[in-house]
Amino acid sequence: MSLSPGPPVGTLLSVNVGQPRDVAWRGRTVFTGVFKDPFPGPVRVGRLNIVGDGQGDLAGHGGEQRAVFVYQLGSYRYWERELGRADFVHGQFGENFTVDGLADDEVCIGDRYRIGTATFEVSQPRVTCYRVGIRMDDPRIPALLVSHRRPGFYLRVLEEGEVQAGDPIVKLASGPEQMTVAEVDGLLYLPGHGRLDLLRALRIPALSPGWQASFRALLDQGPAAGNAGLAVAGPPPAWPGFRPLTVTAITHESGTVSSIRLEDPDGAPLPAARPGQYLTVRVRPDQAQRPLLRNYSMCGPSGAGAYRIGVKREPLGAVSGYLSTRLAVGDRLDVGAPRGTFLLEDTAGPVLLVSAGIGVTPVLAMLHALAQERSEREIWWLHGARNGSEHPFAAEARDLLAALPNARTRVYYSRPGPDDVPGRGFDVTGRLTGSVLAELDPPRDAQAYVCGPAPFMDDVSAGLASLGIEAAHVHTEPFGPAAGLTPGIAAAAARPPHPPAGRPGDGPAVAFARSDLEVPWSDDYGSLLELAEACDVPVRWSCRTGVCQTCETTLIAGAVGYRPDPVEPPPDGSVLLCCSQARGDVVLDL
Repeated sequence: MSLSPGPPVGTLLSVNVGQPRDVAWRGRTVFTGVFKDPFPGPVRVGRLNIVGDGQGDLAGHGGEQRAVFVYQLGSYRYWERELGRADFVHGQFGENFTVDGLADDEVCIGDRYRIGTATFEVSQPRVTCYRVGIRMDDPRIPALLVSHRRPGFYLRVLEEGEVQAGDPIVKLASGPEQMTVAEVDGLLYLPGHGRLDLLRALRIPALSPGWQASFRALLDQGPAAGNAGLAVAGPPPAWPGFRPLTVTAITHESGTVSSIRLEDPDGAPLPAARPGQYLTVRVRPDQAQRPLLRNYSMCGPSGAGAYRIGVKREPLGAVSGYLSTRLAVGDRLDVGAPRGTFLLEDTAGPVLLVSAGIGVTPVLAMLHALAQERSEREIWWLHGARNGSEHPFAAEARDLLAALPNARTRVYYSRPGPDDVPGRGFDVTGRLTGSVLAELDPPRDAQAYVCGPAPFMDDVSAGLASLGIEAAHVHTEPFGPAAGLTPGIAAAAARPPHPPAGRPGDGPAVAFARSDLEVPWSDDYGSLLELAEACDVPVRWSCRTGVCQTCETTLIAGAVGYRPDPVEPPPDGSVLLCCSQARGDVVLDL
């Protein structure tokens, strides 16, 4: 609803700018633009930024949707009382505009304002991260801003112009749906996520695309636990920890790959798994050493009452060597429930199943699922192997593809053997790469599932992006530790995971499954995140106070406590590393 410009609804008290700089923090260097100082005169506001201002992390701050950040004098006064502080200056919360008026529980997404000669539109609440805690010298601040419903908000610049301290703020129009900044912020970060409110938020054209995507994910999630708007969570595990399963078949699928069938010792059907999920296996090849943990993707049909995993024997692999040479039918293995987020989506559009080497295992499970339902989707099966002797599940995949009416297949051998003939078992001599994939011209509306060595996945993902396939439609599955996310932290030489320096702890065992590391917990660490960092285990995080859920990680086994409590608990089978502590032996999918 448009309004005729009326009297001012607020005042611009200060315009604050600052260029990103390196800041020392906990023994590391952070590149951040959160430190901003008042600008004494008129300053021009452009579509993407204020002249003289900058952001250290453009993935999370700045740009068209977050050109100007606003914080209110009323919140300053609130935090002075709440925190018992009297040292605040304008720009204290990293804001560009310090304003009198425009409270978060009054301003609505889509509201438009005239300040100076520029026109603005409210685009989204602030996304809190740890750097505002650095600026405030209080790590609790990111969580407090959300839980106390005082996040502040971003403005999109509709008309460029000049602003300066003292300018009146005039409201030009009200946003549709009249959802306040505080309401929208709580809808994403706090428990509840009411369906009707999500639909209301999605009817606001001015809401930034990132927030719209989060709310659509929450709508698709339905009543399930967790927060799909912040973190992708797989289905809840069918059982906690590990349970013994019996090996009922071992099949040699190639020169280096075997499949292992697992069933319940009492003959009961195992809970159905989703195609693309993996199992965590715990074995003790040497009785004098601690048990070892490995993840193996399932590669058989879902709903069969049994599980099948594919294991490639690595030259120095302690677990793969044991499973490939010493395991026998009738033995039992300790197995965690199916887990993972690399899942075949139930859509009608085209699907690309792209793999290399042992990366075939999870996409083979997806192919089984498509064949079981006699899918009429356009299916592309693209696989790369070295040669026929190292091409596992080749005949099985051909049989499944033959039963699908709209399947296309292309198999690449990088080093064909003397018995390998093009047209029989494989199609092309050479590697399957991103550029080769682009030449095949797959459909732009496809969902792509890519698995293989990390360089292969990066290359193929780039090739798909070059074709215009949306990043959200390209799904990858790393077998080893996933890449870390440490926003703003200066890059350092990568180190393999290792026990932390100093005296070992005397608490429960914390196992990092993908990193092949187990260390005792110590209360010297404030959180499992801090312990992982001390061990150089790759981790992902942003707020470090239980708000953003970037650090959500699969909890394979064990129990944790929280201090402080997260704003919204993670779903069963997951843990928020940044605010959790071990309360018993813990196994993490890191």
